[in-house]
Amino acid sequence: METNALNKTSVDQTLDLLDKNITDSQRLKPVPFEEFLNMLNAKPSHMLRNIFQTFHDMIKCYVDESEDTIAGDIDKLTFTKYDCSRLFVEDSENPYFTDMLFANRFMKQMEYLRHGAQQNRIYIFYGPHGCGKSTFLNNLLKKFEIYANTEEGLRYEIVWRLDIKKLKDKDKSLSISAFEKLIHYVEKGEGDGMKHEPIFTDTNADYIEVPCISHDNPFLAIPKDQRRIVLDELIKNDEFKWRLFTEKEYEWVFKEEVCTICSSIYHSLMERLGNPSEVFKMLYARPYYFNRRLGTGISVFNPGDRPLKQNIVSNEMLQKRINALFQDSNVINYMYSRFAKINNGIYALMDIKAHNIERMVELHNIISEGLHKVEDIEERVDSLFFALMNPEDKRSIRDFPSFEDRIQYIDIPYVLDVKTEVKIYNNIFGRHIEGSFLPMVLENFARIIICTRIGKKSMALAEWIKDTSKYKNFCDDQLMLLKMELFSGHIPKWLKEEDIKTLDNTMLKKIIAESEIYGKEGLSGRDAIKIFDQFYSQYAKEDRLINMPDLCTFFNKLDDQPKKMIPQGFLESLLRMYDYSVLQQVKESLYYYNEEQIAKDIKNYISAVTNELDSIVKCIFTQEEIHVTEAFLESIENRLLSEDMDKKRRQEIRNDVLKEYTTRALTHEIMIEGKNITETRLFESLYDRYVHNLKKKVLEPFIENENFRNAIKDFDTEKYKAHDKRIKKDVKFLLDNLSGKFGYSTQGANEACIYVIDNDLANKFK
Repeated sequence: METNALNKTSVDQTLDLLDKNITDSQRLKPVPFEEFLNMLNAKPSHMLRNIFQTFHDMIKCYVDESEDTIAGDIDKLTFTKYDCSRLFVEDSENPYFTDMLFANRFMKQMEYLRHGAQQNRIYIFYGPHGCGKSTFLNNLLKKFEIYANTEEGLRYEIVWRLDIKKLKDKDKSLSISAFEKLIHYVEKGEGDGMKHEPIFTDTNADYIEVPCISHDNPFLAIPKDQRRIVLDELIKNDEFKWRLFTEKEYEWVFKEEVCTICSSIYHSLMERLGNPSEVFKMLYARPYYFNRRLGTGISVFNPGDRPLKQNIVSNEMLQKRINALFQDSNVINYMYSRFAKINNGIYALMDIKAHNIERMVELHNIISEGLHKVEDIEERVDSLFFALMNPEDKRSIRDFPSFEDRIQYIDIPYVLDVKTEVKIYNNIFGRHIEGSFLPMVLENFARIIICTRIGKKSMALAEWIKDTSKYKNFCDDQLMLLKMELFSGHIPKWLKEEDIKTLDNTMLKKIIAESEIYGKEGLSGRDAIKIFDQFYSQYAKEDRLINMPDLCTFFNKLDDQPKKMIPQGFLESLLRMYDYSVLQQVKESLYYYNEEQIAKDIKNYISAVTNELDSIVKCIFTQEEIHVTEAFLESIENRLLSEDMDKKRRQEIRNDVLKEYTTRALTHEIMIEGKNITETRLFESLYDRYVHNLKKKVLEPFIENENFRNAIKDFDTEKYKAHDKRIKKDVKFLLDNLSGKFGYSTQGANEACIYVIDNDLANKFK
């Protein structure tokens, strides 16, 4: 007995826990129309949304954005940095990663959803095999379903509660034909998982509940000629009211009609009751809950899903009850199509092939006219139509040339951004893989994959940069590596000043516009994952990190088909870029410099160029007295640029510094923004140049001191203890800086230094 009592207590506690944690029962119940109007008064922009506006709001809710210029320069073309991780990555079984180009293209199209004339379109996400279209759409629909069922995304739909007693108490002699139009449609409610089926019980029931099968907004039950007056009374004069009454995106509020059943109910009740207030007392608003699995609000069809033989739905049992209620079998003709379940929702086709071709053809008239015929009755269909399409499937709609005007293609290319490609590998194989690579090597694997997706020729780049040889240490001959940087929204620091100056808004637009044709060929996402798996399995070791020679060896031995996609000479250029970059990192990590002295020189130089030659002035930044002579200016210019600079070039530099100081640094950054001179763009630019030139001499001990080289090789071994204390201090300083500044592990820093030594990179780039 005692055991049974304990078991009962445990079961009771479990049930109490479930009762507390399961919140399905807390879903909002239908509310009277009067309460709906109160909610509309409080939150008009929230309550007056169709599917297009709600979808746009969902995108805005989940996508974070920050305005930032491509070069950190207010004079350059602005791109928006969209973070789509909350939309496509978080809480997703199969995350979808967007690069900058696609994110901007996608968000631009989604912005159009707010505006009018979007109903008569189908949005086709178009791209090659293996680009992630299915993952993209599944994640998009999942987030919309979540959002639409939250308080922020919730919308309301019509449900009628017909008061049986009140209607029966009316004049019995009234012809039943006066109520003939009462119910042409009744939402069967089966399969949507909600407890809101029409209630047809015995004559003791209080009311018959008839949901709107088309999920219409309750406000649309108000006659069209009265809506503007009602809204003018309900909504205070603010920005939203102005938009509501003037902008095309809200035309539907004033022009759309409710579905046939709701219209019939309204007119029949008016005829029977004769009082609008009595009619609206039977009108309720209930939440429009979405459920993809049950086809409520979201219907997704795969090519293998067979179409139903009969698209018209009826219910014989319900029909008999209706006939019994009205004592006439001709009063109600109960039927509707399955398109009604996704009205004001989303209809999606996963690939236009097999049975989905038939569905696409069926959508032709619906999208063109916004109507669907159900025997003698017209059903309005205002839904968001999505489809996925591979290039070869485009022929499926060639027989419908008029359809092309109704299609909005949104390209989903292969990833063209290095960081995004690396995120995909991390997601598939785990973030631990980064620990198996020397810095920059994993990114270079991604660059090799992406180079197969980018066209070799670029008219825009050829117009912009005439001589590509000056960038041989940073880029390939075709400037594909430069394109990858620009496509990720970044202008590399290694570009020369004259080229940055000519990279104006127009030129940048031309370069970015070329990205529209890229990403449709080359190694697919699935190919890249397969190749990475082969590479990682072969070269990942416990005792050493994967380096650039490993990468080059692997791709040089790759199968002919993928190897042919890699442009000739690209691997060599990538290796040269890596060698130069790792050498610069070592130089940066070796370098000791006096920041205070450098800053003082730059401040004095800026002050000097703002004064006449041979004048004696007091620097406003350092308070030092300066004699502005050619020798003084040249002494600093030799550190800023080079000693062999001619007089004309020196004068150009001085003019540039003077112009930047007077037009931006002083008048805007210092006087308006309140910045210190060291925080201005001018100071930072000169500081970087100064340090860069000083570093040119830093490798002398690295090249000429054999003991220093041996100490690096012996680091973390018994032999290391025998080295000179000063050398050990310098080596530790070098390795610590590589770790702190560039993210190397101790092992990685050591291997990088040995790589620089063994390949004699200091002399290679001398």
